Amino acid sequence: MAGLGEHITAMVRSHASGDDSAFYSVALQIAAREARQGHHVLADDIKKAVDTSRQVAQRSNVTKLAKPRGELADLIETSHPEVTLKNLVGPGDLVERLKQVIAEQRQRKTLLEHGFDPTHRLLLEGPPGTGKTMTAAVLARELALPMFTVRLDSLLSKYMGETAGKLRLVFDAVAERRGVYLFDEFDALGGDRSGNDVGEARRILNSFLVFLEQSSPESIVIAATNHRSILDKALFRRFDMVLTYHLPDKMQARSVIKGRLGSLMKGLRWDSVDSHTEGLSHADLVKAAEASAKSVLMRGETLIAADDLIAALDTRRTASIG
Repeated sequence: MAGLGEHITAMVRSHASGDDSAFYSVALQIAAREARQGHHVLADDIKKAVDTSRQVAQRSNVTKLAKPRGELADLIETSHPEVTLKNLVGPGDLVERLKQVIAEQRQRKTLLEHGFDPTHRLLLEGPPGTGKTMTAAVLARELALPMFTVRLDSLLSKYMGETAGKLRLVFDAVAERRGVYLFDEFDALGGDRSGNDVGEARRILNSFLVFLEQSSPESIVIAATNHRSILDKALFRRFDMVLTYHLPDKMQARSVIKGRLGSLMKGLRWDSVDSHTEGLSHADLVKAAEASAKSVLMRGETLIAADDLIAALDTRRTASIG
């Protein structure tokens, strides 16, 4: 009974501190203890209760904010992504670093109590369609947070002369509304201004850097760019983590296509397909997979052949080049 008492005490403490991860972990330890003692029905019931509670918590804990009003409504778009970490295809080291961000955010209260900020400022760089926006969506879904997308290119063109003030509004929201804030097409703001363009653009960039350094660790701020080479060098040290994205290799391409087509590609021979995926982004592969599936289904068939997929991949490649 002493062991069970310790578990119950730990559960009460984790519940009181709002640490859901620790609470569920202790509950599963109790389930394992009961299973070792032969109480398999009870152990299964506890495991099912934990799974159900996690799902309910994820749905209910998402801050279902109404569409931002006033000036913010023109600056950010709100969404509640459903894509999970399992859906993200990328190199193992990149996925592990994202898991670290998620873990730190889930334990942010503990880290903050000891004077450490959780990782909350990310720079994502790489070719278009390689998973940068999807990464922001994954973080939002895994942490049960809303995702706020800031379109910097339109912000700069629409509010030139008052952009710094608009950025302050966004970062005020970062502090007030916990969420994942994505600054898309960041090179529109962060491009190197070492040439003649050193006026308003330089002031805007400096304002962003100040706001970024002061940003609340309760939210995650993500900047995504397709053009690392043109970014101002002062930017990189302001972020807690820089993640680099690449076009998928052969095995990653297979995973992307499998993830979209599922049972429609049962028995597909990959040897003839692999060479046709080279050079295509994750987004291109998804579009090609969808095109091949629609062609097959409209023919009244239920399985995609290698030729169907190859034709769709080659068409997508031509469209991307064009």
